[in-house]
Amino acid sequence: MEKIRVLFVCIHNSARSQMAEAYLNALGGGRFEAESAGIEPGTLNPVVVEAMKADGIDISQNKTKAVFDFYKEGRLYNYVITVCDKEAAER
Repeated sequence: MEKIRVLFVCIHNSARSQMAEAYLNALGGGRFEAESAGIEPGTLNPVVVEAMKADGIDISQNKTKAVFDFYKEGRLYNYVITVCDKEAAER
């Protein structure tokens, strides 16, 4: 069975999108291949790293990624989900 490919996008790929990627990969029962990226990649939020660690998921080695790099590589997804707040989404 082919995995469902999901991309989570936010502005900096530093918090919400990283968490969504990690949770779906950890809890999706192997049915999903999740990735995350940002419009303007920043630095991984250390508070998020600690919160995920408390849930038993280590994202400390994750790097922030640019959504446009994925586009240039020709990556395709079944679903693209934005996890930004309204103000950030209007950028």
